[in-house]
Amino acid sequence: MARGHRALVALLLGATVPAVGQPRDPNAAQPERPTVATHAGVVATGWIEIETGGQRNQARGSISGSPYPATWDVPTVIKVGLGRRVQLNLGLPVHDGGLSNVSAGIKWRLGDDLPVLRDLAILPSINFPSGDGTTDFSLVLISSRTVGPISIDLNAGATLRTRGNAEIPRWATVWTVAAGLPLSGAAGWVAEWYGYPATSHSKTGFQAEGQVSFLTGPTLTATPWLVFDLGVIVPVSGSQDKGLYAGATVNAGRLWRASGK
Repeated sequence: MARGHRALVALLLGATVPAVGQPRDPNAAQPERPTVATHAGVVATGWIEIETGGQRNQARGSISGSPYPATWDVPTVIKVGLGRRVQLNLGLPVHDGGLSNVSAGIKWRLGDDLPVLRDLAILPSINFPSGDGTTDFSLVLISSRTVGPISIDLNAGATLRTRGNAEIPRWATVWTVAAGLPLSGAAGWVAEWYGYPATSHSKTGFQAEGQVSFLTGPTLTATPWLVFDLGVIVPVSGSQDKGLYAGATVNAGRLWRASGK
């Protein structure tokens, strides 16, 4: 759950996402939490799912010997199944009490059980100017697979900023390696490495340092349609905030009935 003004992050969910051709309960939640990133699965056609939670961030370092003040994020994503392989994503993040960097994207599942890439999807999106004043276009490539009981997601993304703060580098990239493991009964565990490679502004010379962080914590499936998460974010390198988070994913039901069903 990185802040909305940063490039898209990546992660995996704590349960296996079945291939498109396999039967699945359309009312079963498919968490993309505890980060705002994604797996290759999509919500069933006509169904809506909501992911939300709270995150307390604490920056490393100090000003005049005093710690930076903690900040609070409430990242909320609304997902609607538009088709058998297509999902609408609406991001409505709140940062310190104000709406920040609203986004909209379309996840398109391109293939299942492919050589090397396995389940493959792409997520193009637009980030509207609110928090950092930039209009961003992003594209994330998503590869999901299972190895025994473990679910694995690999994400790679790039963001182009088209206007806003002239000192911010126009390009940003992100990578992630994440895994989810069932523990016992309804309990599971997720872990993720993710990073933002260093970038610079070609005209001003402004440097944005690289960042790497580690995220981990338990998940709990209360019912098939409701999944809770809890955990920590630990900075490994760079100035990424450390954080504590808790939240939930809820499949809220069907908005319309798919044709022929």
